[in-house]
This record gives sequence, structure tokens and C-alpha cells, in this order.
Amino acid sequence: MTKIGVFDSGIGGLSVARALEEAFPGSDIIFRHDTPEHFPYATKSPDEIYSYVVPIIQTFVDESCGLIVIACNTVSTTLIGRLRRDFPLPFVAVEPMVKPAANVTKTGVITVCATPTTLGSARYAELKRLYASNMTVLEPDCADWSALIERNHMTTTRLEAAILPCLEKGTDVIVLGCTHYHWIEQDIKKLAGRGVVVLQPETAVVQQVKKILAENETKLTEVKIESQVKKPLL
Repeated sequence: MTKIGVFDSGIGGLSVARALEEAFPGSDIIFRHDTPEHFPYATKSPDEIYSYVVPIIQTFVDESCGLIVIACNTVSTTLIGRLRRDFPLPFVAVEPMVKPAANVTKTGVITVCATPTTLGSARYAELKRLYASNMTVLEPDCADWSALIERNHMTTTRLEAAILPCLEKGTDVIVLGCTHYHWIEQDIKKLAGRGVVVLQPETAVVQQVKKILAENETKLTEVKIESQVKKPLL
């Protein structure tokens, strides 16, 4: 049975963990998030966030997880390279779905809802350069969304203030660039209407985990076959 670690700054990543539990019923899915004292990560520096994340990732390693999902766009877009260098096991990073949004938009206007740290990261800038350089990318102020959702204080008024101006500018794709926002996905869809696509990465994460587990199984099979090959007699 494969152990899969899932990390997020707060409870948002539970939606990813539950998607993985449904997709891999034979696996042990271990979900962990940071303490309330450190949450939210939205405006903290990468170095400060790294100091919070490392001890939690180490617990996954100590419990022999074969794979870790970083269900936090802020961590993925700022620290995934560093984590991969420091911990020798596969990571799946959740990051804003700019490429899929660029592929499905018809108006050429997409909206990315994410934390200030994610929006200011080099990785996010790279995603826009690679896949949306000829498009209009709107980035509404969602700085307090994670904290509001964590405390169940998100309001329709706050949501409308961010989303309605984007709809007025012609956006037809909304990217949920933080797993906390998955918890208000239906509210966003209702507000946006049927003509607007709302993207979040749970299905993509499941597919990537399947790919990595299949690759690891192939490697193990090859090792077993090699170990069974008899050495020729001298």
C-alpha cells in the first residue's frame, strides 16, 4: 500500500486529499496542514514559508510516504524546486492552471484567483509568459479569501466585488489558484453563469499521481526481474 502525503497551509487541501482517497482507495492518504499561528501564507516571504513547511514535509518522509502532493499554490510556485532538491522523493505541485485556461478561452480574457505571493512568484510569471502572453489575464484581489474561507466568513458581497468586474471585462475562464477556493467553487460557478468555465486542479493532480505511481511500479518490476536473472556459470 502506497502512502501519499498531502500538504497545505490550511484546510483547503482537504479537497485534494479527498479526491485522492476516492481515486486510490487502496492507498493511505495522509493530510497535514500548518498551524493557525502560521496561516495564512498569502503575504509571507518564501523563506519564512519554507521554515514552516520543512518540518511538516519531514514527517511525511519519516512515515515512509512514497509521494508528496503540495496542495498549496503558494508553496508550489515559490518553493517546489527547493523542496525537490532537499527531499529525495517525488512531489506533485499544484499551481495555477494558466495553460488549460488559455486552451479553452474563447474571448482571450482569463481570470486567475490566487494569493499575492502566488501572483508575485517567478513560476506564475513564467506560466503567463509561456501560455497567455497574447491574452488578457485578470488578477482580482483575493488576498483575504483563504482566511475568510478557513473561518467560514466568506460573503457573497466579497465574492461579487472580486468576480463581477472580471465578468464585465469579458472573462470566460476563472482559474482557482488556491485550494481554499475549491470550497466556494459552486458559489463562483453560480455567480459566473453557464458561459464561464471554472478550473481547479484536483483531476489533474489525480492524473499526475497515477502517472508517478505507475512509473514507480514499472521500476520495481524491472528490479524484481533483474534480481531473478541467474548469473551464468563460470
